[in-house]
Amino acid sequence: MQQTLLNEFRFFDPEPTVRKIAYELYAGVKDLPIISPHGHVEPKLLAENKPFPDPAELIIIPDHYIYRMLYSQGISLESLGVPTVDGSEVEKDHRKIWKIFAENFYLFAGTPTGVWLSHEFVEVFEIHEKLSGNNADNFYDLITEKLRTKEFLPRTLFNKFNIEALSTTDAASDLLEQHKKIKDSGWNGKVVPCFRPDAAVNINSSGWKKEIEKLSKVSGIEITSYKSFIRAIENRREYFKARGAVSTDQGIISPYTHKLSETEVENIFQRALKSNATEEDASMFVANMLMEMARMSIDDGLVMQIHPGSFRNYNEKIFNKFGLDKGCDIPLQTEYTRNLYELLNKYGNDSRLTLIVFTLDESTYSRELAPLAGHYPAMKLGPSWWFHDSIEGMTRFKQRVIETAGVYNTVGFNDDTRAFLSIPARHDLSRRIDSNFLAGLTAKHIIEIDEAKKLSHALAYGLVKKAYKL
Repeated sequence: MQQTLLNEFRFFDPEPTVRKIAYELYAGVKDLPIISPHGHVEPKLLAENKPFPDPAELIIIPDHYIYRMLYSQGISLESLGVPTVDGSEVEKDHRKIWKIFAENFYLFAGTPTGVWLSHEFVEVFEIHEKLSGNNADNFYDLITEKLRTKEFLPRTLFNKFNIEALSTTDAASDLLEQHKKIKDSGWNGKVVPCFRPDAAVNINSSGWKKEIEKLSKVSGIEITSYKSFIRAIENRREYFKARGAVSTDQGIISPYTHKLSETEVENIFQRALKSNATEEDASMFVANMLMEMARMSIDDGLVMQIHPGSFRNYNEKIFNKFGLDKGCDIPLQTEYTRNLYELLNKYGNDSRLTLIVFTLDESTYSRELAPLAGHYPAMKLGPSWWFHDSIEGMTRFKQRVIETAGVYNTVGFNDDTRAFLSIPARHDLSRRIDSNFLAGLTAKHIIEIDEAKKLSHALAYGLVKKAYKL
């Protein structure tokens, strides 16, 4: 069997001086606690603390990073057991699904998914082989056996992974019952919610009216006008904060910000209630709500995150058959300087606001985002996100941002994952890449080794803890 023992110098520059410094810096941060301030792990996982299912159910079926690649090679989502919207038949033999994955594992060579999975197999499951069709059954049996043990219960792994804090992502109307179960259980793991109001803000989405009904019910505020809608949003933010939330998040197409007049926004809201809102209405409503969310964050102290620039559910065939979040999202060109102008001029000078901005458009790093974050006290840059959460993606981010914005106008790393078992792998990769980047600056005598050590610690732990108030 081909061995895949993880090389201790992986991802470091082969140049001897840089590699030596990178290894030294990494050694100083590799065992720091993990803070995961933004992600999509289901709180139910930790509330119930039940054994994980089989390997296919755990690793393949819920992970669009995996089946996106397999689909690109002509492998159907049905054959991978991905559930359909209408409940039509998909593959039920999970060992067969695993076999397909194993036979095609070579496709992930050079990708972050391949890196994460290799780390997971070796460090979490202690399997020191390269997955292939030949050893698929052996992998499946070994992983299944481990998943049946107490050592692999979610809370046990949470502690083993040295996770200090983990934030989930929750709809504005969520009662946070799973979070209550976690707290009431007496377990001391820190799991906090994040307020994500997208379903209530996107007035042209098919489920908007149902979300407004839910929001009315849980807030105790009958939503018949824009003003009552805002009161309900403020009520829910207060509810989330009382249950440990430290942040809000919005997934948006454009970061355009604009405060509408009371008459304008009320008219739009009433058209939405009558199902007469236009695309322009929807865009302007989001722009207005970004202004409102910034105002609210100054009032209640919740960190504000925005994730712009994803054309979601691009593949209509996949969306219609399998629904949301099935890997067919594509980045868009995104402009920030003009779009954030109104928000930053109204609130950007107020240090009570923490506005963390992400992007899928790398061309904006040095042209727009670094200069903005390098000036406005309220604005910080989120780490390289989604398609750029990779070896070269992280490196490009640092290269294009640090010279203008500096390290301390970034917020460290977040894993942004649904795949709980991949969290240590993602943070380890980030710490290695940051160590390598700082080693390069040190070798060039741009910074001294003592500075590099401080920056390394900040990037791995200090910045995220401070920015997200964790």
